[in-house]
Amino acid sequence: MFEVKKVASSRIHEIDFDNLKFGKYFADHMFIAEYAHGAWQEAQIVPFGPLTHSPAMSVLHYGQAIFEGLKAYRQPDGSVAVFRPEDNFNRFNHSARRMCMPELPEEIFMGGLKQLLNLDEQWVPKTRGSSLYIRPFMYATDEFIGVRPSETYKFIIFTCPVGVYYNEPIRVKVEKEYSRVADGGIGSAKAAGNYAAALYPAKLGQEKGYHQLLWTDAKTHEYFEESGTMNVMFLVNDVLITPQLGNTILNGVTRRSVIILAEELGYKVEERKVSVNEIIDALNRGELKEAFGVGTAATIANIQVIHHEGTDYELPAIENRKLGPKILSHLTDIREGQVADKYGWMIKV
Repeated sequence: MFEVKKVASSRIHEIDFDNLKFGKYFADHMFIAEYAHGAWQEAQIVPFGPLTHSPAMSVLHYGQAIFEGLKAYRQPDGSVAVFRPEDNFNRFNHSARRMCMPELPEEIFMGGLKQLLNLDEQWVPKTRGSSLYIRPFMYATDEFIGVRPSETYKFIIFTCPVGVYYNEPIRVKVEKEYSRVADGGIGSAKAAGNYAAALYPAKLGQEKGYHQLLWTDAKTHEYFEESGTMNVMFLVNDVLITPQLGNTILNGVTRRSVIILAEELGYKVEERKVSVNEIIDALNRGELKEAFGVGTAATIANIQVIHHEGTDYELPAIENRKLGPKILSHLTDIREGQVADKYGWMIKV
C-alpha cells in the first residue's frame, strides 16, 4: 500500500455525469512515483493538482515523455473492473525502452493503479457507454541543458470520467504529404512527440471538414498505417484487413481485441500491408463494406467518408453495417459485465 494524502473535499458534486465531455473533468486524486539515483523511490497518492518544475526540466527541451490510455468500467454488482491493464503495462515499458527511460516495476504501475481506483471509485460512471479514463504517463525531470537521457523521471496516473469520444461517424482524409512517423523511428512507442507531429496536418484536414487523417507510410505514401490516433481496419467483402504491426504502428490493445472477436464471428482477418489503391479500388467496386478506427478512447470509430485526391468516397450507412456495430456492442457488454468475460480481459479492482 502506498501513502495517501486525501483531498479535504471532493469535487465530484460539480460533475454532471449525464453530460460528460471527454477529457475535461478529473477525479480527486493522482498517483505519483519518482525515479532517481538509479531506482524508483517511494510513491504516494495525493490530491489532483498542479505540478511545479524548473524551466530547465529536460522533457521541455528534449521530449522524453510517454503515456498510456485505458479504462475502468462499472459492473452490474457495483464493483469496478479495468479492461486489459496488463497489456497497457507491457506496452508502457516497451515505450520506455524505446525512449531510453527506466522501466516500471509491476507493483508500481498495477499497484498504484488499483489503489488509486479504489480511492476514487465513486468517479466511475454508471451509465452505459461511459467509463473512467485512466492516464498513466512518465516524463524526464532533470534540470539540465544538454542532449542526453535524463537521470530522473516522474510517473503519474490520473483519471477522468468520460462519455463517448465520437458521437457521429467520422470523415477521414488520406494523408500523402505529411508523415506521422518514419521507419526506424518511434511509431510503435506511445510517445508524446508522435502526437505533436500529427497536430498540424490534422488541423489542415479539420479545416476542410475531416475529423481525422488516414496516415500512409513515410517512404512511399502508398500504404495505410493508422487512422488519426487509432489503428484502422477495412472490411472488404467478408475479409477484415488491417495494416500489419511494425516499428511505425502502435500495437493497439483494442486492435488485438477486435481481431479476436471478428475471427470468432467467422470473419477472415488479414494483418498485412494495405495499399491505398487497393482500398480505393474496393470502394469503386462496392466491395468496401466498412472501415473503422479502433482505439481506447473511441473503441470503434465508424468511418463514413474517405477523401482521396479530391474525391469524397461514401461508405455504406452505419445501420446497414454488420461487423463494426456488433463488435462495439459486444465489447461494451464484456467491459460492463453484461456477458461472461471468457477472455480474462477484465481485472477487478
